[in-house]
Amino acid sequence: MIMGVNRVVPHDGREYHVQVEDLGEAQAAFEVRVYVAGTVLWRKRVAYADVLAKGLPRLEQEEALRALMEKTLQTVQAAIVKGKLA
Repeated sequence: MIMGVNRVVPHDGREYHVQVEDLGEAQAAFEVRVYVAGTVLWRKRVAYADVLAKGLPRLEQEEALRALMEKTLQTVQAAIVKGKLA
């Protein structure tokens, strides 16, 4: 299990809190949630069983999971800026 990531994305006078939380290898997924003023605006689970199936050494596996989290975060941030999660 790796640590989650939190970011605040300001857009159009609002602050969007984006949170990514690893749900653990048993679920082989992490969850992305977008909050505005404490209310969940959007959520999605992202599976990573394909990363685990590669059988990478632990450090490489964690690096691959962090890269997937970062890519997902960037996609969500872009959606916020484009007004798709308003």
